[in-house]
Amino acid sequence: MSARLIDGAAIAKQVRAEVAEQVSAWMADGGPRPGLATVLVGDDPASAVYVGGKQKACQEAGIEGFDHRLPADAEQEQVEQLLLELNSDERVSGILLQLPTPRHIDGSALTTSIRPDKDVDGLTPASAGLLAKGAAGLRPCTPAGVMELLRRHDVELSGAEAVVIGRSELVGRPLAALLLQQDATVTVCHSRTRDLPEVVGRADVVIAAVGRPRMVPGSWIKPGATVIDVGINRTEDGLVGDVEFDSVKERAGLLTPVPGGVGPMTIAMLLGNTLAAARMQHAATAQHA
Repeated sequence: MSARLIDGAAIAKQVRAEVAEQVSAWMADGGPRPGLATVLVGDDPASAVYVGGKQKACQEAGIEGFDHRLPADAEQEQVEQLLLELNSDERVSGILLQLPTPRHIDGSALTTSIRPDKDVDGLTPASAGLLAKGAAGLRPCTPAGVMELLRRHDVELSGAEAVVIGRSELVGRPLAALLLQQDATVTVCHSRTRDLPEVVGRADVVIAAVGRPRMVPGSWIKPGATVIDVGINRTEDGLVGDVEFDSVKERAGLLTPVPGGVGPMTIAMLLGNTLAAARMQHAATAQHA
């Protein structure tokens, strides 16, 4: 058996086209143009590429982009002041602070200063609380992208056993909450998990998000399982995921490649979040008018 590969790039392209259509329809109905403000501190080349990609994607979707770049020696208070100004800017629907920030900047603390209804990364405590309660809110983009890939491939989650490898606040924990909302039975694994191969081997759906290259071999995978590889690791062989692609491909039923799997979905879901934020803010303004 050889797994069917999930083409994340093609699905992301579809999502982005759908968001562009929705933005156009929203504005045709009198809604304000959504706007995304990105904040980049320092000159990290990879972060600069990510921010540039997000800004370009905004333009293509009809979303106005606000690109803020601060020097590497910017102070914490300077970044916080910019975020507070963006909170008050009615043209800005969503705010994204590019992480990681330089070492002297506490990116986690700064994230909490972003207004929850503009938190298009879904990382503020308020957003995490809404997710945990199953209430409406903005969801972290990468976990939301994973769920969209599963949905578009009709992966049955209700009653399925799902194993998430990794418990980060960015991916692992929110993914577990999203899977629970779809009635999956969820196990979150981490560095202290006993007999990890046995736990993973029971899973109908395996999501690897631990940041260790080729950590999950095919021998761990239940035949026919769906395997979502969130990892992006730079090695001498180029970009590889958290799963050992060649051996897992021979066991899984569905599998995301790296690159070209989960990665492209992150920006696509960010665009959707920005439109959703614009709608939320417009509704709130109309309610208080």
